[in-house]
Amino acid sequence: MIVRKLTDVAHTDREIDTPNWVSRRLLLARDGMGFSVHDTIIRPGTSTRMEYRNHLEAVYCIEGRGSILDVGTGIRHPIEAGTIYALDKNDEHVLDADPDTHLRMVCVFNPPVAGDEVHDETGAYPAAGTAAAGEPSPS
Repeated sequence: MIVRKLTDVAHTDREIDTPNWVSRRLLLARDGMGFSVHDTIIRPGTSTRMEYRNHLEAVYCIEGRGSILDVGTGIRHPIEAGTIYALDKNDEHVLDADPDTHLRMVCVFNPPVAGDEVHDETGAYPAAGTAAAGEPSPS
């Protein structure tokens, strides 16, 4: 059984802090669950473009307001507490937090991330077991 608190991962290698967001990775590939779970804060007024070509992701908003743009369709969806979105087609998207509030998201990745992944030039995480250079992802 794995029992872990958010305070257990703060200021460890499971926390990645960038100008746009901070992601606390509660479960990672090394935990052997087959998926990873992250508690992520998207900072107010920020915009982050992502496309996970090698992973599926589900994101549940538990605090704040913002929007997600589906780049493929051009449709923008509002995001607020109680909203879930699933990137079931490796959708390219832009996540925006409203300027007056942060977004707090619970993110689930399949396959699980190792915890040190960074975006490649397309905005994706590398496939499991490969390395990439760039900025860490917010999820």
